Amino acid sequence: MQMKVVLITALLSLPGFAAQKTWTGQITDSMCGASHAGMGDMGNNPKECIAACAKGGAKYAFVAEGKVYEIANQALTGLKNPDGKPVRLTGDLASDGKTIMVSKIAPAK
Repeated sequence: MQMKVVLITALLSLPGFAAQKTWTGQITDSMCGASHAGMGDMGNNPKECIAACAKGGAKYAFVAEGKVYEIANQALTGLKNPDGKPVRLTGDLASDGKTIMVSKIAPAK
């Protein structure tokens, strides 16, 4: 009985996610957000900048139409080694409007 209560409590504490949606944008990192410009020479190469920031503890994020979204599932294949090129990201937007549970990442056409 206690296990059920703990499980229900844990599930209720997670942000609510809405129906799947697809955005076009870029994978970035939580330190740089929408622009790598403040990172000096490293900022000229988004792939290197994101890798360095992630190694330094920043989380992967997603930027679309100037808005930066947190990515809930950081271990998802496809997040690591982004090249700064546009991607189509599909996932569920949390009720907080700023977190995405990603289900698919593909190159943008």
